[in-house]
Amino acid sequence: MTQGAAPQAIKPAKRIRVDMQIVADLVAPGTRVLDVGCGDGTLLSYLAAFKQVDGRGLEISMARVRAAVSQGLPVIQGNLETDLKDYPDGAFDYAILGQTLQATVNPRAVLENLLRIARRAIVSFPNFGHWRVRWALLIGGRMPMTQTLSEQWYETPNIHLCTILDFVDLCTTMNVRIEQSFALSAQGVKQDFTATGWLANLFSEQAVFVLMRND
Repeated sequence: MTQGAAPQAIKPAKRIRVDMQIVADLVAPGTRVLDVGCGDGTLLSYLAAFKQVDGRGLEISMARVRAAVSQGLPVIQGNLETDLKDYPDGAFDYAILGQTLQATVNPRAVLENLLRIARRAIVSFPNFGHWRVRWALLIGGRMPMTQTLSEQWYETPNIHLCTILDFVDLCTTMNVRIEQSFALSAQGVKQDFTATGWLANLFSEQAVFVLMRND
């Protein structure tokens, strides 16, 4: 496994998205982090610079891997569906899966692996139960497009869209503890109601969950 340059060579991102900032704020300084589907390494770069984490990244796009490695980030090319099994149990304090769960073939197996290799999993995803999505299906009779679901149905990588309540139910089925959760607007701003109830399911375009195993 090829490692990137030393942490001091990393140039931190000056700005990250609001929803990424929420995730970054959940990570304790000096911890071990695996960012799954890390893209060009924006979040990893921020965490290395401002939280001094020991961070690693896994990304399927070779172009994005090159972009991350060019910043001195230890990111490798791989498919989370098949490659997470190669990481040892308890190798990380946090495994982050940002806006990617809905694009996986087997979301439950992915979550199981995240919680096997890390003490906590931080997962974010778009909410298919948002009222605009329901309205588009009811009135237009077509697959909806929103700010967080922005591709046409024939172009989207999303194959397992879910609602917030669906995700909460899955956690219950898996006996996974929801340690923290946040309901977010399309812009990633926290909303003033619990992320696990019907209000979030109806009015939040995305959500962030911090998960732990119930050992």
